[in-house]
Amino acid sequence: MAKTVTARALDRGGLSAEQLVAMLRNMLLQRQLDNRGFQLNRQGKIPFALGSEGHEALQAGAAMAFVRGRDILAPYYRDLGLVLGAGITPLDLLTNMFAREADLSGGRQFPNHYTARDRGVLSISSIIAAHCPHAAGVAYALNYQGESGRAVLCSTGEGATSEGEWHESINFSAIHKLPIVFLVQNNGWAISTPQSKQMAILDVADKAAGYGLPGLICDGTDPIATYRAMKVAMDRARSGGGPTLVEAKCYRFLAHSTDDDDRTYRDREELARQRADDPLPKYERVLLEAGLIDDAALAKMKADVLKLANDATDDAEVLPYPSVDDMTTHVYAGAAYEPWLE
Repeated sequence: MAKTVTARALDRGGLSAEQLVAMLRNMLLQRQLDNRGFQLNRQGKIPFALGSEGHEALQAGAAMAFVRGRDILAPYYRDLGLVLGAGITPLDLLTNMFAREADLSGGRQFPNHYTARDRGVLSISSIIAAHCPHAAGVAYALNYQGESGRAVLCSTGEGATSEGEWHESINFSAIHKLPIVFLVQNNGWAISTPQSKQMAILDVADKAAGYGLPGLICDGTDPIATYRAMKVAMDRARSGGGPTLVEAKCYRFLAHSTDDDDRTYRDREELARQRADDPLPKYERVLLEAGLIDDAALAKMKADVLKLANDATDDAEVLPYPSVDDMTTHVYAGAAYEPWLE
């Protein structure tokens, strides 16, 4: 007699089965594109790559709380899953990595520097927390123009909360009750600096009280938990309730970037322990046990994601580089300022 398998009950957080499965696809695509960036760098095809491995669950959950075409995203360089959720495509990301002319920034931006005005994604800055004042300014503009039902999502790592720009931005947002959410992806490391060497508190969310804001903490290895916290915060912002600070706790599995050797500051045993809580296989098991996906469907999803990454890589690599003729476009205002010609 065939054994009957009973699906485990799952608190979906108000999400449909399709949305729950879509979050897994986002996570798989993040992992695949992350690995691709590191592979291309090691092959000498791109100069640099940053990874979000370990952040997949929180970014997939936060992206599900972001409303395309209405909300505005101010990302930082480790926000692969968030920008995928906002509508930036794998081909967009690969043309950025390869610095091709078809890149959304015309091949002028660093890898992992995302932007797409038509999808509400602001261009980021390599300077830590420098995008936070921009995000607060956009939120202020929404209020100034009398727009309602929209919110700005400003994402950073915990290292950014040690920067003056972050504090100025959250303070300004609190004073003016701006429609903005400050998402802090706390992976425990600001490049090589552990959290214990940055702040004398365990929870970044405690900083919210100093600005009169609510501070929420969620499990960043669980996309459903992250979605719940982010939905509360984004709904509050859209409805005129003002800013919220959300701290999503996760762990960074890769080095800070392809230029970083984390063996110089991080114990391999610690990394192995953290790997046991890898959010990707953990969430796969959640959906399998809940009966929302089966082994065959999961295998097909992984194959589709790999093909998508491979096709984007192949298509982007053969595209032309930007022309030297427009080298100064979007660099200097107007064509007349060319001091090297004098």
